[in-house]
Amino acid sequence: MPVVNENDTVATEEIRFGDNDRLAARVAQLLAAEALLLLSDVDGLYDRDPGQVDQARHIPRVRAISAEIEVMAGSTGSRGVGTGGMSSKLAAARIATAAGVPVALSSGLADDPIQTLASGGRHTLFEASARPLAQRKQWLSSLQQVAGTLQVDAGAARALRSGASLLSVGLTGVEGDFDRGDLVSIETPDGPVGRGLSAYSSEDVRRIAGCQSEHLEAILGGSSRGAVVHRDDIVLDSALRYCADR
Repeated sequence: MPVVNENDTVATEEIRFGDNDRLAARVAQLLAAEALLLLSDVDGLYDRDPGQVDQARHIPRVRAISAEIEVMAGSTGSRGVGTGGMSSKLAAARIATAAGVPVALSSGLADDPIQTLASGGRHTLFEASARPLAQRKQWLSSLQQVAGTLQVDAGAARALRSGASLLSVGLTGVEGDFDRGDLVSIETPDGPVGRGLSAYSSEDVRRIAGCQSEHLEAILGGSSRGAVVHRDDIVLDSALRYCADR
């Protein structure tokens, strides 16, 4: 039984996670827990479904959740216990390990599964990131309601990935209606760059898109706040792949 349970009768759209695995990861993240234990109907991650393939290989340790590991999760394990499957376990592991919390995935079918694990029971350990995201970035990655989209050019995307703020000159388009402080997606025609909190409403962003920063006060009547999205309010897509629900 989960200690903190996502109950569909009380959850709202803004706080729903979809399953208890990811909710557990968020709780571990917020508490800065020493470790997270996920119990399933399988004793860890396998390269193939052990219920269907006798030669399926158990993966005892995962140092980084790579594309190869993601493929394994799509074809293995957890066969109907709860609302999540192995992909859900992997999503939870991404969230927790990116926050510096190691994750153990083991079977919950034994009479005393925690003691079984402590005594050397088979499991998969997902190692914590050596460079966990700052607390604010972790919080940003947990936000789920995106209010709009900012389209940016290739130069702005490169600047963002190098740690810069998003300036108005790099904007090529705006989608949606949002207020100052709302979460927006930042994208190029080739795909997402990240997410962040807009310093302006969608109406103002449309007025300044493509303009040089020195012209913003004249356009907005003296109400310029600098960058459209400050670098402290941005989490990049590379981090979201480990933290955000995918």
